[in-house]
Amino acid sequence: MRFSLISIVLSVVLVPGFARAQDRAGEFDYYVLALSWTPNWCTREGDARGSAQCAADSGHGWTLHGLWPQYDRGWPQNCQTNKRPPSRTASAEMADIMGSRTLGAYQGRKHGSCSGLGGDEYLSLSREAYDSIKRPEVLRQLDREVALPASVIEEAFLKDNPRLKADMLTVTCRDGQIGEVRVCLSKALVPRFCGPDVIRDCSMEDALFSPLR
Repeated sequence: MRFSLISIVLSVVLVPGFARAQDRAGEFDYYVLALSWTPNWCTREGDARGSAQCAADSGHGWTLHGLWPQYDRGWPQNCQTNKRPPSRTASAEMADIMGSRTLGAYQGRKHGSCSGLGGDEYLSLSREAYDSIKRPEVLRQLDREVALPASVIEEAFLKDNPRLKADMLTVTCRDGQIGEVRVCLSKALVPRFCGPDVIRDCSMEDALFSPLR
């Protein structure tokens, strides 16, 4: 019985991202800016939800999934804070870059609570981070679905963002598709190297990438 209890405790402590007692608002090492390719997200789940983000001619390409406080290993979430959460107005105003009027509120509660900022201030910083990274225009010009190495997406971002180095961003895949581009930024939103649990590039050579709708 003692061994089982110890095993449970260790599994809780060692799982990255578990809400640990030492997670305190404002105490983290850097941010991860997560950008989601909307057409692929819509194919995987957005269409089934009837999301307005997936409407024809919406124009959504790389949308902001979130700006996430990160430790050098692991990450905090749902931190206790005396700061106000994002207002409905501030969350709704993020729809142009998040594709949703409510995602900002969710991200503010889960991740913004650990930033040490008030909710509206956190969303403002999230927009600033989003605007600091150029999303390659060439990817918006595709007129059909293509299968490509995930490294091509990374190369496109590196080409259009000279401040970025290969170890400052990563490309994820999900269900055989390009999922997200994640860029590591300092608290001052300066590109920096990613930690070992973030820099896990997708190695697919034939990941699907859908065109704008």
